[in-house]
Amino acid sequence: MHWDRLFEDLEGQLTAEWEAERAVLDAESERLRIARLDLRARLRTLCSAGADVTIGLVNGRRIPVSLQTLGADWVAVSTRGTGEERSAPAGFFLPLAAVTGITTDHGMILASLDEPPTADPPLRERMTLGFVLRDLARRRVPVHISTHVGDDVHGTIDRAASDHLDLAVHDPGEARLARAVHGFRIIPFASLVAVRTPVDQVP
Repeated sequence: MHWDRLFEDLEGQLTAEWEAERAVLDAESERLRIARLDLRARLRTLCSAGADVTIGLVNGRRIPVSLQTLGADWVAVSTRGTGEERSAPAGFFLPLAAVTGITTDHGMILASLDEPPTADPPLRERMTLGFVLRDLARRRVPVHISTHVGDDVHGTIDRAASDHLDLAVHDPGEARLARAVHGFRIIPFASLVAVRTPVDQVP
């Protein structure tokens, strides 16, 4: 009986040591996995969940939104808007370079750390902001554009080139007709903070 108790005690100690070593290895493996995780992977998870977040932008605005779609260099969101934002449903295309922070609940923060799916990302994740803006121009979708300097302008995109767009400026609710246009602006993509569209135009 003495030997049985001794070996049971030794087996218990060995099992505890193995479990402790495995826990250390698992923790280190998880730290390494998270160290390789980029923002796009986390946004992909948040978009697939339609997460409700508040996005901070480089012009100082913070907008409450639901994440919809991730593109190559942009994220599409929808919101009903509060405060400065309009109360009717609106969609936004936000350049990733204009996003300064994302606030959400702790559960979504943790969920965004999950291993991303191994399947190839959807085709829309390869679409650049220029591609999306050219589509808005083709369909004559009215837009409200915000820039880094806090300048807001409404109109219709006439054309989108490789790194800038041409905007025909007109009042909200007006069609892009010659008599309604106040002027034209060339806006570099680099100065864009948000492109707001009717909510049904968000992919």
